[in-house]
Amino acid sequence: MGDSMRHFLSEDDLSAAEFRQIIQRGSEFRREHESGTSEALLPRRTLGMIFEKSSTRTRVSFEVAMTQLGGHAIYLSPNDTQIGRGEPIEDTARVLSEMVDVISVRTFSHTALERFAAASQVPVINALTDLLHPCQMLADMQTFFDHSGDIGGKRVAWIGDGNNMCNSYINTARILGFELVIACPKGYEPDADLLARAGSYASCVATPEEACRGADLVVTDVWASMGQEAEQAERERAFSGYCVNMQLMQETADKALFMHCLPAHRGEEVEADVIDGPMSVVWAEAGNRLHAQKALLEFLLTQG
Repeated sequence: MGDSMRHFLSEDDLSAAEFRQIIQRGSEFRREHESGTSEALLPRRTLGMIFEKSSTRTRVSFEVAMTQLGGHAIYLSPNDTQIGRGEPIEDTARVLSEMVDVISVRTFSHTALERFAAASQVPVINALTDLLHPCQMLADMQTFFDHSGDIGGKRVAWIGDGNNMCNSYINTARILGFELVIACPKGYEPDADLLARAGSYASCVATPEEACRGADLVVTDVWASMGQEAEQAERERAFSGYCVNMQLMQETADKALFMHCLPAHRGEEVEADVIDGPMSVVWAEAGNRLHAQKALLEFLLTQG
């Protein structure tokens, strides 16, 4: 694919203009899908999907995206690949990139993903690592833009665990120019280096109330991510007081939105009347995984 090949491992792999371009294209794809006018823009192209972590939304959205674009997707679980039997990930990357046009990888270690991409001859997409979840970020931003216009200059509250989603919000605040205010319990802070790089775009505050004050968007996630189930009881203690409820949402700006990347645990990180209420856009957000990823696949496979 020559020198123009691009990966999408982190939000930083896109410029602010490219980020907005992909969001806008995702919205176009959604409208075309709803009106039944979508076209097969990537015929005979194949996406290889390597998953070391389970997935519902990411797997389904990528498979359907390739189908709707006229291409094909192959799902490889840990049992289906030689990585699980000790093949160096660089070798897997080299072999797969001889056969497919683009590869999405969901794995634990972000460093392993970077090693995979360095050896690949085709674009590699981060389908989630322990550090970042940039595909979800494209969907979240598309959802905000669709409902409330450009997020530049707006205020976003992150409530709960300083996990990979929180880290992705930190990167995106810096790229798209919004203010991110994070409330998380002591010991559960986001990545310190990413926070430092974001400068004035992202800050941690003492309470969820303070974070939500005047926010245009409130975002949360589960308290125990994949692989942390053993810490569930300890986390429930640490996160008491970090549940997004109607009282918290009353601190926000007019017409504020609520988002959650799902799966959600009602009564833990969010109350049912919030996630199922009028401020919630979580179903559009989930659906936009499909359309934002179509825009990303088109961007990676048709440029250069």
